[in-house]
Amino acid sequence: AKFAYLFPGLLYAKGSSWERIAVYLYLDTNSLLGLPLAVTATIVVAFIFFGQVLYAVGGDKFLTDLALVAMGRYRGGPAKVSVVASSLFGTVSGSAVSNVVVDGAITIPMMKRTGYAPHMAAAIEAVASTGGQIMPPVMGVAAFLIAEFLAIPYSEVALAAVIPALLYYLALFVQVDLEAAKRGLVGLPMEQLPRFGPVMRRGWSFLIPLLVLIYTLMIAAWPAGKAGMAAVIATLVVGALQRDDRLTLRKLLTAIEETGRVLLDIVVITAVAGLVIGVLQLSGLGFKFSLLLVTLAGGNALALLILTAVVCIILGMGMPTAIIYVMLAVLVGPALVQLGISPLGAHLFLFYFGMLSMITPPVCLATYAAAAIGRADFMKTGWTGMRLGIVAYVVPFVFAYHPALLLKGSVVEITLAVGTAVIGVILLGIGCAGHLFSPLDWGKRAWSSLAGLLLIPPPSSGLWVVGNLVGLALGLLLVLVEWAGAPRSVPEPATPGRREL
Repeated sequence: AKFAYLFPGLLYAKGSSWERIAVYLYLDTNSLLGLPLAVTATIVVAFIFFGQVLYAVGGDKFLTDLALVAMGRYRGGPAKVSVVASSLFGTVSGSAVSNVVVDGAITIPMMKRTGYAPHMAAAIEAVASTGGQIMPPVMGVAAFLIAEFLAIPYSEVALAAVIPALLYYLALFVQVDLEAAKRGLVGLPMEQLPRFGPVMRRGWSFLIPLLVLIYTLMIAAWPAGKAGMAAVIATLVVGALQRDDRLTLRKLLTAIEETGRVLLDIVVITAVAGLVIGVLQLSGLGFKFSLLLVTLAGGNALALLILTAVVCIILGMGMPTAIIYVMLAVLVGPALVQLGISPLGAHLFLFYFGMLSMITPPVCLATYAAAAIGRADFMKTGWTGMRLGIVAYVVPFVFAYHPALLLKGSVVEITLAVGTAVIGVILLGIGCAGHLFSPLDWGKRAWSSLAGLLLIPPPSSGLWVVGNLVGLALGLLLVLVEWAGAPRSVPEPATPGRREL
């Protein structure tokens, strides 16, 4: 803002005095006291408080026990528990690192005890927890900013994010299952698992606040902050009626204190994001940078998306997701829309690649936290996490061009898009894991991955119809070849309480 007159060519601007910069950044509604801070003060605080109150009355234990009941007995059970529990935690916490710390303290040691290597256990938890930012109904801070930037209901953003989030977890689940099969890992014994009946009798009431949240956000279309507070009130009522973990004044005060601690980080992040917006507005760099990127990309939307993805990941080495999103929403968002990407698709693209900084080496906070808990090699954990989260690097390019994956379009278009994407993600997961009925060599892994990549984009044109058919044929052929060559053995008697899934 001060030294813009030193910039060359298109980026040149007159520059402002220090007095004008200080007053503008401090007082203008496009800067410090702008949209990011307003969203934190009116919306995010409600959801953080909701999560803290739910934890205070034992809701976190209910979610973990539910995941253990659902997945603990199957092969690789603890890893599947991690995936399910982290996605459930994602409904009440949009913070990847918080999810790792809360959930990973339970699941990472459990995975290691059943045979997963430390780096694999840590990577599974980091990727599963990072998905909490994109898992509706409660997502990361940037999701609320998307709704404000585009002036649309938050429920529309959350609904659009459902299919990409489920594809993300499907790819992770497939790889976790095949890793267990490859290593011969089994589930937890029945005596170590909670039973469904007692879990539900003890904790069914915790479903009420979640149902209230889903109803008010997605069906009644309440403002996000109001829906969050409705969920808080429902949790307080449920907590007051609990027999075991009844809400006390001390617990409530602790929840308020922890909400404040979490908000300290978020307020600083969103305040700085506001300053970034203010500088870009004052200098005019936002509009000029957008024009420059379009020029560099030669008017090609795919080239601009690739440039943007690289910039997101590089910026993510030093900045939180919210700031990356805010900066690029101002700088790059208009350019993506100008080249024909739908506004919601463009902003979700920025959100996804901003989020991926959490699991992309060399600087990835969620992976740091998980590796520390699992006492695993950090870089090994980071590269494994990238492989497990592969779908998040692919799907944003698809939904940028094909809004059907964001539930925009006719029923037939959406059904076809989801159907081909599901098959494609499974094949891509098989290729990344390197196992089907038996271990796959690198040639067959590439074969499976290629088939998956051809199937993920929906059949929106003649070219992609052919691509989908080729991918389907390649995938089917691989399955048949592997099935025919798979070793046949007499099944051993099943160990009680251990099943395959």
